[in-house]
Amino acid sequence: MPTISTFYGIIIKMFFISKEHNPPHIHAIYGEYMGEFIIETGEMVIGDLPPKAQKLVKEWIMINKADLIEIWDTQQFKTLPPLL
Repeated sequence: MPTISTFYGIIIKMFFISKEHNPPHIHAIYGEYMGEFIIETGEMVIGDLPPKAQKLVKEWIMINKADLIEIWDTQQFKTLPPLL
């Protein structure tokens, strides 16, 4: 699972098996916490990421939504800028 971005101690990763692993989503890891976020909505659907980290991840997803969908659709890995 390649790392797409890292910011504030949060690591963003994505699996590259889109046809078998829908809906399009990313995985966020923050220490011992993890969360799975739907790209389209930014909603965490699985996980235990603390609320502050969830907010940062959702903000990052909204900023990078088009690139994330492109990565998911093409399965062409690239890194994206961190949240500043």
